[in-house]
Amino acid sequence: ARISFQVTSRTDSRTILDAIGAERLLGEGDMLFLPPGTARVQRLHGAFVSDADVHRVVDFIKRQEEPRYEMELLEGGDDEDGEGEDGEDLTDEMYDMAVRLVTEHRQASISWLQRRLRVGYNRAARMIERMEREGVVSSPGAKGREVIARRMEE
Repeated sequence: ARISFQVTSRTDSRTILDAIGAERLLGEGDMLFLPPGTARVQRLHGAFVSDADVHRVVDFIKRQEEPRYEMELLEGGDDEDGEGEDGEDLTDEMYDMAVRLVTEHRQASISWLQRRLRVGYNRAARMIERMEREGVVSSPGAKGREVIARRMEE
């Protein structure tokens, strides 16, 4: 699904919706909606709330009661979740699976890991960097990373 509020040009509208029209919207909640699986754009009107209204509501809520904080959350709690110094989960089964895939297929790239493990860029990048530190893969070169470690037999 795609939604566009008022934009300045046809190009912007085409970029967002693959159709023109968002440049003619009135603003203040006027929008175009492209539902998934369709090619027909629908014009809708959402509730417009000004910044001043938002600030008034927030101020009202803040006056209702003093904030109560969970001190354990603010202090960071203890590190009983298996995380190392740099925030990596040392018992991460996904990391073990990533090492197994990399050594088995002899390929090591962040995007390849993202696709194979269905994880986000940051997690895949951390896994590759950890593999580099642990000697599983080389540092990036002109032809990508070389897989150094051999496949472990189970």
